[in-house]
Amino acid sequence: QVQLVESGGASVQAGGSLRLSCAASGSILSINTMGWYRQAPGKQRELVATITSGGSTNYADSVKGRFTISRDNAKNTVYLQMNSLNAEDTAVYYCNANVQLRVWSRNDYWGQGTQVTVLS
Repeated sequence: QVQLVESGGASVQAGGSLRLSCAASGSILSINTMGWYRQAPGKQRELVATITSGGSTNYADSVKGRFTISRDNAKNTVYLQMNSLNAEDTAVYYCNANVQLRVWSRNDYWGQGTQVTVLS
């Protein structure tokens, strides 16, 4: 089994910064793409940012220039540095990882979510 454990969510004033972390553990051969998604009340879950095992990144237009995704492959951990936060960033943030379990087997896993609240 694979577990993703997120941390770093908090309440912060508008304009502030937060850093989210997500550590994967379990029967992992390697991890392909890792990413962060978010879901605000009454809205669908949306992509925030992704990063491949080689370090290629992709961002939602709404966070470009403000958020930075990074990963430590040795620690099976992905990070999300969030700067210039605004009220629209308030959501539950979920970590996702596409995990290679065996050479012939991969699966997607999700974390339990961490709440980010931006106070205006």
